[in-house]
Amino acid sequence: MFKTVMPLSAILSLRFFGLFLVLPVLSAYALTLEGATPLLIGIIVGGYALTQTIFQVPFGIMSDKIGRKPTLLIGLVIFLVGSIICAVSTDIYTLMFGRFLQGSGAIGAVIPAMISDLVSEEKRGHAMALMGGTIAISFAFAMGLGPVIASHYGISSLFWIAAVLSILSMIVLFTKVPTPPRIHHIYHSTTTTRDIIKDPNLLNMIIINGMQKGLMTVAFVLIPVLLTQGEYGFNWEKAELWKVYVPALIAGLIAMGPAAVFGEKYNKPKQIFLISIVLFIISFTLMGFATKSWEFVVAVISFFMAFNMMEPLVQSMISKFARVHQKGAALGIANGFAYFMTFIGGIVAGLALQYSSKEVLSIGLVIVSILWLLWTMKLTNPQRFSHLYIPREHVDQEKLLALEHEHIAEWYINETENLVVVKYLKEMMDEESIKAKIMK
Repeated sequence: MFKTVMPLSAILSLRFFGLFLVLPVLSAYALTLEGATPLLIGIIVGGYALTQTIFQVPFGIMSDKIGRKPTLLIGLVIFLVGSIICAVSTDIYTLMFGRFLQGSGAIGAVIPAMISDLVSEEKRGHAMALMGGTIAISFAFAMGLGPVIASHYGISSLFWIAAVLSILSMIVLFTKVPTPPRIHHIYHSTTTTRDIIKDPNLLNMIIINGMQKGLMTVAFVLIPVLLTQGEYGFNWEKAELWKVYVPALIAGLIAMGPAAVFGEKYNKPKQIFLISIVLFIISFTLMGFATKSWEFVVAVISFFMAFNMMEPLVQSMISKFARVHQKGAALGIANGFAYFMTFIGGIVAGLALQYSSKEVLSIGLVIVSILWLLWTMKLTNPQRFSHLYIPREHVDQEKLLALEHEHIAEWYINETENLVVVKYLKEMMDEESIKAKIMK
């Protein structure tokens, strides 16, 4: 599994690294461009997410029609062009166009779909967790390196790095990623968006995914502006931003490991999500009301810990809660909503800085986060299922179609390997009783 998942995770992580690299300094840099306003800054920070939202479904459909690899290539080329436009931009509107174009290569849902094609059902949760972990690591390192590189070589160098990473991702795609088989799952019911939204656990995960990404954008509009603009009381130089991001990077990486183990191995993701939301509340309270630099550093550390504790678990939990015929749709809805919230986060932060105050924004974010905390308390940890694999020719099709049991979560037919797969609660029933129900 590791050799299959890591190249795909590397592609997604390199792309996100290129996007994350500019986040720590983008809002402070963009304020220096001709025509800049706080609202436009918010749009630029979250702008890529708007086009990501728009193109998630078209790219998903394209990957079904022409294949995953060609679709990934198209997305990476678009991201490359957008990064180059950002690198050479000298005014706020050219930068905005480049950010929109960066997001138009919407491959965020294609890679999880490709992992689902290549990884067996019982290993898929671990594969998604591995993917989430690599994204969290890329996020953490980008936050530490971005301010340092920008202070020495300028922010345009960060966009050039993103362009180079896009080319590197293309090389990985065609040298390390296997071509997935075309797998068609047959199941005894169809999926609608309403089915996914009606599932309380999937709905909770969609909300968690969206809130986490929306708050990320808010933070990266606020942090550079509040620290570098004298009117907010800190007046740091842009070259000093690494002093807040590096401690946060270290704390985030330290927190991520135990959170992933506790969430995956001990099956306690709900508890990790609740702790993370509390850290978000602490972070935004301090960002709004800190008067000393060390208080603001604690705020950023709390934010990084919250984000990195959540990230490895989010995609994994969605894949665990979704039934086999829902996984693609569930991941698409969750990621589309997350990108939409990323864009909204930038708009909200920009408007608040332009027309209100950091204190008012802080109070609003804390109230929203408390409501989010209360909502997440309804989440339940996923049940642990086992999988039974039976050659299709040994199964009675009529009996299979009638297979219903309170301890059987679902069944499906893997046509590529010609297997019937039954997902069931092992502690409640055994393999022999299932075979008795469906074997010829």
